[in-house]
Amino acid sequence: MVAGTFDFIHPGHLDLFRQAKDLGGELVVVVSRDSSAEKTKGKKPVFSEIERLEMVASVRYVDSARLGNPGDWFLVLCEVRPDVLLLGYDQSVDKEALRAFLEKNGLKTRVVRGKGFETYKFKSSILKKHVGL
Repeated sequence: MVAGTFDFIHPGHLDLFRQAKDLGGELVVVVSRDSSAEKTKGKKPVFSEIERLEMVASVRYVDSARLGNPGDWFLVLCEVRPDVLLLGYDQSVDKEALRAFLEKNGLKTRVVRGKGFETYKFKSSILKKHVGL
């Protein structure tokens, strides 16, 4: 499983999805709700949650895409019950809170940190600045 906002799908995201798929099995991608994305990023996404969901679902590495839970994104872990959760190389997550949540809910999910892909140019914040957003 991979989770994120995915406002602009770019080669860095595609590489993240490929990394996750290479870990084996079915790749489920969880797309942040508009409210969660705005809270995390400090501003509204350019594309709506439905548009972002459709873009992610169209990627060949993705077996299924779904919207996350508003508020606590950890809750989707109980629904998906992934064997592996791949975090983006720069994804901000409270590791201790995540570990505690997994343990409390009896989840044996292995948490892995992905590798960045040409991060000097394929990072959403850099690309948004480039196009004036």
